[in-house]
Amino acid sequence: MWYLLYNSLLLLVSPIILCVLLAKQRCRRGLPQRLGLRPAPRLSQTNGVTTCIWIHAVSLGEVVAVAPLVRELRRRYPDARLVVSTVTETGREAVEQRLEGLAEHRYAPLDFPWVVNQAIEELRPILYVFVETELWPNLLRSLWRRKIPSVLVNGRLSTRSFERQRLPVIRGFYRRMLNMISRCLMQSQRDVQRMIDLGADAARVSCTGNIKFDQPVPQVAAGGTVVSKQALGFTERAQLVVAGSTHPGEEEAIVTAYQSLCETFPDLRLVLAPRHIERAVQVEQMVAAKGLTVSRRSGGGGGAMAGDGPRVVVLDTRGELALLYREAVVAFVGGTLVPVGGHNLLEPAVWGKPVLFGPHTDHCAEVAALLLNAQGGRIVPDAEGLAQGLRELLSDQATVNRMGQAARQVVADNQGALQRSAEIIATLLAARPTSMEKDEAKRSERARVHSSP
Repeated sequence: MWYLLYNSLLLLVSPIILCVLLAKQRCRRGLPQRLGLRPAPRLSQTNGVTTCIWIHAVSLGEVVAVAPLVRELRRRYPDARLVVSTVTETGREAVEQRLEGLAEHRYAPLDFPWVVNQAIEELRPILYVFVETELWPNLLRSLWRRKIPSVLVNGRLSTRSFERQRLPVIRGFYRRMLNMISRCLMQSQRDVQRMIDLGADAARVSCTGNIKFDQPVPQVAAGGTVVSKQALGFTERAQLVVAGSTHPGEEEAIVTAYQSLCETFPDLRLVLAPRHIERAVQVEQMVAAKGLTVSRRSGGGGGAMAGDGPRVVVLDTRGELALLYREAVVAFVGGTLVPVGGHNLLEPAVWGKPVLFGPHTDHCAEVAALLLNAQGGRIVPDAEGLAQGLRELLSDQATVNRMGQAARQVVADNQGALQRSAEIIATLLAARPTSMEKDEAKRSERARVHSSP
């Protein structure tokens, strides 16, 4: 009954879904494959045993989170075919850049029954791993019916999602769906309790921690450009404030805070990295309208950026932000001054940088709390608070060093989620009968039935 209602509603709103996806540039390219109109190549089988492990990560942030696990799966299962699916173009690029030679990419199927069934038949996975509570009812149901185990890794439930999913009218639907998942590996005890409150079997829910703590220190990709002050067109004496993963409404506040500090700190320079780089031109125009010298990373700063006075670079390239935090004196992580929920606070922390962020941290609540408790991070409520926080830190190098060391220690103290998750996955795979064993069991059952009187 629940699935009939869900699929009827899905068909009803499908024109709206398609229009929304077509309107988003980062979702447009993979739409034919997501609709099953451009099937992915069928994967090979060895000795009758399917060797595909399917990992799903929505976009850039989820690919970054799951990349260490993909590397660990490759180490443990060198003969397996690893396929990472994403929804967005930025996710595809992240897979191809970060997991080159380790995993293949495909676009995730839209959750129509015939599309997900086609995708499963094409991939024939022995395991489905998905990141951060990306729940698709038809996909999970199709996997469950085929007895293909599914594992949620690095799971979390934001307050908004939790409140929505616990509504009485749909709670029964979620309970049924959650109990089709073989294991739910959650980031925190808060997330564990929320999953159980929604109806998940407590025996299948574990707190394994946040895999993002196990991220390796970012490295320059082969053939890539080393991102540095000089590469951005700044002089060596420049002091960089790097504001990463920013959203509309935040850039204006950050630039306002920066302008208020330029007279006191003449070597201060700002790098703005919008979360969605297709907004880079818009951000550049906003900065220019405020009377500041500005350029985009893809256009190069050149000598114009090396002069005196306030200078801003808009980072409109992918894969460089995590490395660029290394050059910062202080970092700000976006999605936090506006009610988005926050992004990866650990990217600057791993370099030992003080981390500033706004009050909206629901998507990264545990990491924010750890940084605050260790005094490796600070909350800034608005542009004025950001300016005040930056002023205090830029005037006190000892505090900068102490906060940076505390932030790095938070990362070191909370590692281990990767291995815990990998061990649970290994247990599931070890317990799953191979295709040959299944065929033998079927033959034995048929022989037993035929020999019965």
